[in-house]
Amino acid sequence: MELDVSKVVQDCLNAINKEISNLKTLNIIVIGKSGVGKSTLINSVFRGNFTETGLGRPITQKIRKIEKNGYPLAIYDTPGFELSSSQQEAIKKEILSIINRGYTSNDINETIHCIWYCINVASNRTFDSSEIKWLEEFLRNENNRRVPIIVILTQGTPKNQALEMKALVEKENLDIAKVVPVLAQPKDFDGEYTAPAYGLDSLIAVMGEILPDELQKTLQNIQKVNLEEKKKKAYAAVAAAAATSFAEGAAPIPFSDAFLLVPTQVSMIAAITAIFGIEVNKSILTAIVSSTLGAGGATILGRTIVSNLLKFIPGVGSVAGGAISAGTATLLTTALGNAYISIMEMIFKGELKKEDLSSKEGKNLMTNLFKKQLEGSK
Repeated sequence: MELDVSKVVQDCLNAINKEISNLKTLNIIVIGKSGVGKSTLINSVFRGNFTETGLGRPITQKIRKIEKNGYPLAIYDTPGFELSSSQQEAIKKEILSIINRGYTSNDINETIHCIWYCINVASNRTFDSSEIKWLEEFLRNENNRRVPIIVILTQGTPKNQALEMKALVEKENLDIAKVVPVLAQPKDFDGEYTAPAYGLDSLIAVMGEILPDELQKTLQNIQKVNLEEKKKKAYAAVAAAAATSFAEGAAPIPFSDAFLLVPTQVSMIAAITAIFGIEVNKSILTAIVSSTLGAGGATILGRTIVSNLLKFIPGVGSVAGGAISAGTATLLTTALGNAYISIMEMIFKGELKKEDLSSKEGKNLMTNLFKKQLEGSK
C-alpha cells in the first residue's frame, strides 16, 4: 500500500493542532513591589512576549488577569506592595477569593497552580523583614496552602548578595516550595562588565517539580529557558511511541504493511512539536516528512529507502522485502523521534532556521540525522 506524503503532512498538522488545543491552562499569581521586574521576568521565561499583549483585564479592583488568545497561560498580576496595610489586606482577600474560586470550580483550567512571590535583590540592600511578615500572615490561612509558593529573588546582582538573601529567607522555614535567585536579563555595569542572566532554568525545573502531571506539557510548551527539561519530556514522548511500535510489531509487519506504524509516529511528532512550542507549517512538515519518507514510500520512513537504512539495524542487515519485527519497529520509531528532537533543539538554540528545512541542505540534514540515529543503535 502506497502512502500519500501530503496526507501524512496533513495528519501531522491535525495532530499538532489537537495536541496544542488540548493543553491545560497554567494559572500563576505574581506578587511583588513595584519595580521588582515582574514583566521582565515573565517575558524572559515564557515565549511570545506575553505581558506585551496588553495590560490585561481587571478581575477585581486591584488585580488584573493577563491572557493571550490561544496561549495556555494566565498571569494574575497584583499591584505593588508598597501600599498601605489596609490596601495590602484587601489584596490578600482578593487573592484568597481567586484561589477559592478556582479550587471550587473543579476545573484545572481555572485553578491557581502556583504563586510567584518576587523580592528585588538589587533594591534591598538590607533584608526587608516585611516581605517575610506578609508571607507568614498569608500562609496562616489554611486555604492558601493549597497553592505552592516560589519566592523569586529578582535582579539578583551581585550574586553573592542574592545567595545571602536566599539563605535568610530559607532560615525562616516558611511553608514554601523553593527560593530561586534569578537575573532575568544580562545587566551592564557602566560598560565595564556585563553580568550574565541566570536562574531561569532553575525556576522552570522547580515548576516542573510542583505542577501536576496534567500541566507538564503546558509548562514545556510555553517556557523558553530550559532546553534540558524540554528534551526530557520529548524523549519521554519518543519512549512512549517506541513502546507502542513494539506492540504493533509484536506480530512481524511486512514492509508492504508498514504504514500501520504511521499514526504512532505522527502522534509522536505532534507531541514533540507541542513540547518545544515551535510553530511549524505545512511546507516545513513536508520537508521533514519527505526527507525520511521518499517518493512512493510505504511508511513515514519510506519503503524506497528501507533497503539502504535497515543495514544499520543489528540483526537485519541488508535484507529487504521481509518483515519489520517488534524490535525493528521500535528502533525505526526511536530513530525518527530522536532525529526530530535534534532538529527542534537546533531551532530552539538558533542554530537552524525553520525555513532552512525546506532547502535541499535541510532535507539532507534530516535524513543524515535519522541515519546517524540508526547507526547509533548498533
